[in-house]
Amino acid sequence: MQNVSAKITKGIQLGTRLKCADNTGAKELELITVKKYKGVKRRLAKAGVADIIICTVKKGNEKMRHQIVHAVIVRQKKEYRRFDGVRIKFSDNAAVLVNPKTSDPVGTEIRSVIAKEVIEKFTAIGKIAYMVV
Repeated sequence: MQNVSAKITKGIQLGTRLKCADNTGAKELELITVKKYKGVKRRLAKAGVADIIICTVKKGNEKMRHQIVHAVIVRQKKEYRRFDGVRIKFSDNAAVLVNPKTSDPVGTEIRSVIAKEVIEKFTAIGKIAYMVV
């Protein structure tokens, strides 16, 4: 993993519902906490594109529902700026489920758009992605 090439505004906070962008069987996720978040006292954790989060599955098939899973955010509604001056924002918030130890994706395909900054940090997600912006 390496640094991303953008100044990502953290637009997703605790309790936010995210779409699951892969084919694991989960449909909707709720953010519980953000991995490696260091904040000041009593501040709620926030996350942005290419951050690893821990969430619970709210909607999906019977096997996946109510499980606690790790995920990587691939889209966010709040716009952020790349270093070349382009501002990027998506129409929804979405995440992809990953293995907690290796950060490899759990699903086999992502049939929607994901951000370029995710692939810079997690190359395995880029291999199964349908389209990258």
